[in-house]
Amino acid sequence: MEKCKDSVLLKISVYSNATIRSIALYEHIVLKAKELGLAGVTVIKGAMGFIGDDKIHKPKLRSISESLPVTIEVVDTEENINKLLPFLDESIKDGLVVLMPVSALKK
Repeated sequence: MEKCKDSVLLKISVYSNATIRSIALYEHIVLKAKELGLAGVTVIKGAMGFIGDDKIHKPKLRSISESLPVTIEVVDTEENINKLLPFLDESIKDGLVVLMPVSALKK
C-alpha cells in the first residue's frame, strides 16, 4: 500500500430528512463531491443520535419521514476538500462539519 500525502477526513453530520429541492441533502453532497472530482464519499445512516439540539432522534413506528442522523465521510487532500466547503456552507442549515488530518493508505 502507498501512503497518501496531506490527507484530510471530512465528516459531515446532518439529518436524513434534510432536503434541497425535494432531494436528500446527503445525496446533493455526494453528487457535488463527485462533480468536484473528490477521491470518494461514503454515506453512513445512523440508528439514533442528535446533532447539536436537545432532542434525540430515533426510529419511530409508522413514521414516513424519519429524521435520523446521517454521516457523510470524505478522505482526500486538503486542497480538494476545500473545494467542497463553500457548497456545504450554503447547503447545511442544521448539522456539523469536522475536518481532521489523517494518515491514509491507498492500494
